[in-house]
Amino acid sequence: MKTTFALLLLMISAPLWAQLPAADDLQTSKGPLKIQPLNHATMSLTWGGKTIYVDPYGGAKTFAGIAAPDLILISDIHGDHFDAKTLEALDLSKAIIVAPKAVADLMSDALKAKTTVVNNGQTISKLDVSIMAIPMYNLPEAADAKHTKGRGNGYVLKFGDKTVYISGDTAGIPEMRSLKNIDVAFVCMNLPYTMDVPEAANAVLEFKPKVVYPYHFRGQNGFSDTEAFKKLVNTGDSKIDVRLRDWYSIK
Repeated sequence: MKTTFALLLLMISAPLWAQLPAADDLQTSKGPLKIQPLNHATMSLTWGGKTIYVDPYGGAKTFAGIAAPDLILISDIHGDHFDAKTLEALDLSKAIIVAPKAVADLMSDALKAKTTVVNNGQTISKLDVSIMAIPMYNLPEAADAKHTKGRGNGYVLKFGDKTVYISGDTAGIPEMRSLKNIDVAFVCMNLPYTMDVPEAANAVLEFKPKVVYPYHFRGQNGFSDTEAFKKLVNTGDSKIDVRLRDWYSIK
């Protein structure tokens, strides 16, 4: 009876990080990169003893069991990318924030003091990670589009000899399709905010990342069909490793 009670107590008190989807490791020339899907467009990347948060969203509970951030990347002004309440709930004591000017303009003075602004076409280096900001926008381009060209950033990151692309909220734009030598890509797909599954698959088949994660796939009418995305990509190129993960397990 005591053993059963102890086991039950352990299960009840298990930390929230036990609910996280499994992380993946990418081997780089400077050690492993741990890729941890979290929530919608949110992930953590751990490399060289440093922890990177991408588009922190959903409250501090999203990051339970994950080390405090050394670097934070923010792609756009919308609340599922720039979530000021989540940022304020995190331990930012050692954090460097990288964000486009449109995001920095919305920040409190305290957050601005931690932020390096980088806009489309610029490349900087932080914590030995090369960070290139590239466009992310809707097609056809329009002044009243949900995502206009030049406001937000997609990111191309270099970790040693490996290159990671994070699309942000975008259509299958020429800047995505012309990417070269991408090892890992995170590609969005949710109408009416970004693009549909066929467009996302078509774009991926042009730039041919070695590994692709569909992410940011919750839309107005529920979740996009990531299995259909995988089928379309692998019908076009069976060598692309399409990794389906649960980005919505954290409530």
